[in-house]
Amino acid sequence: MAVLKLDHINFKASGEMLEQLREFYCDIVGLSSGERPPFQDHGYWLYAGDSAVVHLSEVKDGEAGRADAPTTFNHVAFSCSGRSAAEKRLAESGVDYRVATVPVSGQTQLFCKDPAGNGVELSFASDDT
Repeated sequence: MAVLKLDHINFKASGEMLEQLREFYCDIVGLSSGERPPFQDHGYWLYAGDSAVVHLSEVKDGEAGRADAPTTFNHVAFSCSGRSAAEKRLAESGVDYRVATVPVSGQTQLFCKDPAGNGVELSFASDDT
C-alpha cells in the first residue's frame, strides 16, 4: 500500500455547531458546500475546487467522544491565494488570527480557530500579498 494524498478531514458536531462550522469554512475559509452522498446522518461536504476536503457530520444521539482521551490534533492547513482578501475577511468577521512566516521559503501563514476551537492555517506563497 502507498498513501497518495490526504483526502479529507471530518468534523463531527451537534446540529447547531455543524451550521456554524459550515458557515465558517464557506464564508471565512472560502470552501463551497457541494454534493454529498445520501448518508443517514445530516452533514455537509465542503469543496476546494473539485475535491471535498472537509466533511461535516452530525453527532448521533448517544454518541460521544472519549472524555479521557487526549487529542494530538493541532490544526488543518489549506494552501490559499489572495492573502489580502483573506485577512480582510477574517478582520471583518471578527475572527482573531495571527500571522507567521515560514523560515527560508517566506511563506505566510494565517492561524485562527473555527467555531469549535479547531486550529486552521491559511497558507500563502511568499509573493502573495
